[in-house]
Amino acid sequence: MDFWELHGIWFIIFLAIFPRITMVVTGIFSAFLGPLFFFGWLLFPRITIAILASMIYFDTNPVLCVLSWFWAFGGTRVEYNTAMKCHR
Repeated sequence: MDFWELHGIWFIIFLAIFPRITMVVTGIFSAFLGPLFFFGWLLFPRITIAILASMIYFDTNPVLCVLSWFWAFGGTRVEYNTAMKCHR
């Protein structure tokens, strides 16, 4: 299954900007309703997206999966730094 057969560029943009909302609205992990995924959705949505992308699309789109991991760690670090600055 190829990512581009199911989704488009807008899906990627919304996942990058609004990961939690996009995951809920599109039902991206309706098959993965375990407590670990809800924990990931709540605390680390970008990393959860990268994990799901790697599980589903790595065979057909490895470049997209690697980019999702870079975005996951970069976006999570930016969120953490911003939260720490606001907390002070």
